[in-house]
Amino acid sequence: MKVASIVGARPNFVKLAPVSREVRRRFDEVIIHTGQHYNYEMDKVFFNDMGIPAPDYHLGVGSGSHGHQTGEMLRKVEEAIMLEKPDVVLVFGDTNSTLAGALAAAKLHINVAHVEAGLRSYDKNMPEEINRVLVDHCSDLLLCPTKTAVENLKIEGIKRNVYLTGDVMVDAQRDCAKIAENKSRILADLDIEPKDYCLATIHRASNTDDPDKFRAIIEALEELGDIVFPCHPRAEKYLRQFGLWDDLNRRARVIKPVGYFDMLMLEKNAKKILTDSGGVQKEAYLLGIPCITLRDETEWVETVADGWNVLVGSSKEKIVQLARHFEPSQERHDVFGKGDASIKTAELIEKLVCGSLD
Repeated sequence: MKVASIVGARPNFVKLAPVSREVRRRFDEVIIHTGQHYNYEMDKVFFNDMGIPAPDYHLGVGSGSHGHQTGEMLRKVEEAIMLEKPDVVLVFGDTNSTLAGALAAAKLHINVAHVEAGLRSYDKNMPEEINRVLVDHCSDLLLCPTKTAVENLKIEGIKRNVYLTGDVMVDAQRDCAKIAENKSRILADLDIEPKDYCLATIHRASNTDDPDKFRAIIEALEELGDIVFPCHPRAEKYLRQFGLWDDLNRRARVIKPVGYFDMLMLEKNAKKILTDSGGVQKEAYLLGIPCITLRDETEWVETVADGWNVLVGSSKEKIVQLARHFEPSQERHDVFGKGDASIKTAELIEKLVCGSLD
């Protein structure tokens, strides 16, 4: 049996790493990389750090509008799938690569398995939300990280082949945490001490592309001062375009995007994390770091309900106040599983192909 895993962006790579190891114990796997993230910091470094096999296909789609990018991916992924003839196409998360892979497979009548199914922010202004809904509704196997995700699908009438596996990012962190401790030199390279800084990441178009929102967020980071900011290419583009680049560099530590091991160490040793990333919110929770989310909603509602994440939107005053004073209200709970989601994923894919799902 053959599985084709479709990836293209940092969140896909992190989820792929533990799943690929388990898939390859049972099946042949081909990795199809769309090229959605295409520079070294956002791409190859993750494969190197996490021991992911080199992609069998690199489609080189690159950036562009959502329609252009997704259309090019759909065309090229379809060609690769037709050549490989897999039994299952495996997609991860909510990126444009996820949507293109799921649509291409569904239209070719190939089974689609969706890792991280059932997430909802209920904000259809987010491209990721559109991707989540569409992918779930054309998937044959829905692998949910949380009980909330299962309930979300039930509300939409999706009840068949829905399974609670836990979150594969728990597996990824478990596998990589000790390696990162030994391998990463990011704190020494930046000459920073544990708990002496806050970590910030911003990449969502709803923040970066809006001059008023982005300016308010950046001014908050400047006021806080003790910020380490791995700068996503989108953020850098608009920092320069809006005339914010120089002031931020004077008041915060702006660095290039980093690999997964370095990011884990920056997250683990931060006082707090400020982010608009879904993945970073979850990583903060798993590592026990208070998180301030620069959005008005989140798909990871469990982190908010558990008192370890707070939503602040783009309000400068709220960002500064909560970055200085927010503390979790209780101990964390085991909401994302026990680190065996990748094993469950591979087992369920095997049952799907064999026609033996419950």
